[in-house]
Amino acid sequence: MPQIAPFAALRYNLDHVGSLSDVIAPPYDVIDPQLQDQLYKKHAANVIRIILNRTEPGDSEDEKYQRAAKFVAQWKSEGVLKQDESPCYYVYHQEFTIDGHVFNRRGFMARVRIQPFGEGNIYPHEETHPKAKVDRLKLTQATQQNNSQIFGLYPDPENAIIALLDVATTSVTPIEAVDHLGVKHRLWPVSDPTVIAKVSELMQDKPMFVADGHHRYETAANYRDLVSKELGPLPSDHPANFVMTMLVGMSDPGMIVLPTHRLLRGTERFSSAEITARLAGTFDCEIVAGGLDAANTVWSNMESADDQGLIGLYACKDDTWVLCKANEGAAAKMETLAANQSKDWQQLGVSLLHRLVIDELLQSKGHPKPTYVHDVDEVVQGMRGEGSQAESDSDEPYTLAALVMPAKLSHVEAISLHKERMPAKSTYFYPKLLSGLTFNPLR
Repeated sequence: MPQIAPFAALRYNLDHVGSLSDVIAPPYDVIDPQLQDQLYKKHAANVIRIILNRTEPGDSEDEKYQRAAKFVAQWKSEGVLKQDESPCYYVYHQEFTIDGHVFNRRGFMARVRIQPFGEGNIYPHEETHPKAKVDRLKLTQATQQNNSQIFGLYPDPENAIIALLDVATTSVTPIEAVDHLGVKHRLWPVSDPTVIAKVSELMQDKPMFVADGHHRYETAANYRDLVSKELGPLPSDHPANFVMTMLVGMSDPGMIVLPTHRLLRGTERFSSAEITARLAGTFDCEIVAGGLDAANTVWSNMESADDQGLIGLYACKDDTWVLCKANEGAAAKMETLAANQSKDWQQLGVSLLHRLVIDELLQSKGHPKPTYVHDVDEVVQGMRGEGSQAESDSDEPYTLAALVMPAKLSHVEAISLHKERMPAKSTYFYPKLLSGLTFNPLR
């Protein structure tokens, strides 16, 4: 692990804003216009005005970033935001429910010294896109602070680090918030120098795998370079050398990875017989009776088998699901199609789906960007033309649906250590980290 350090966060003054639940928000990249509007109306100081300031009539190109910076300055001067007196590690728990089971994901927020990807032991697992990094850099330059944390994973089989931090919070009342999905978020500042030193020591030899926030991490590196260009070589402890990060042990019982299923447009409309014929020799295909509503049966079978080689494809031409299991032919094909990738990458469910099934066997390469959903019911609704189309840019009907297994943390670790990037939306780490719990000043 590169150096981690405590920091004196800028935080909401609850005496001023009242309920923390009214001023927090999910990360900017999962907020659609409807939720953005709801958050604007929820509280005059909601963090949405910083992380995703909306464009107003008559705005110049970058005015929304300057307006966000004005809110930061105004809220600081009015006491809405107040900086902690001492550097802390911020223990952060998230309590949530999936399929009737309650989970508690535990981690802590710290500053992590920035290293270029590929040069140290901080590893990405997803590709980034220039447009998003330009947007986040403009916001960082305007506000001169980290407005949302990145999400980093580290190996800790015994969960010793979070156990140490949890002991340090036993007599402290947490700061609490509930988000729009009902997830409970709790925060405890830990300023004890002895605890901080011990945590820093335990973390120093560990790698970190970026789970979420790749664009924000690369933006932090770009911002550091801009500050260095402006001021000259930066002292080692300059805050721009670090990025605010939520650190979670990979063995924490609350570390859940959910699937991201695909709804596609612009492909051929297939029958189940056509899918079976095209996948012959690479997948063993089973027809599942019950029409579109059999999606839950297909997914239940996939979850029970827990096999990356299982893919569920909906043939809209004859209203039938096909459960496809990769065989030795698929492995041989992937060795040719993805010769430059590791076997870990080649065997990943999303790799098989996109590189082999969609692009090669179904000959649908170049299709429009899929709509990504996490719940099987959303797949069914989407194929029926119902439900939210928040991630979609078109009203055209979908022509293909795919259920795909999520990558596991072991896949994230293995593929990251190969210095490879997974296909888009290989992982969905639930729940998302809140924006608005802490801000990290960079000047």
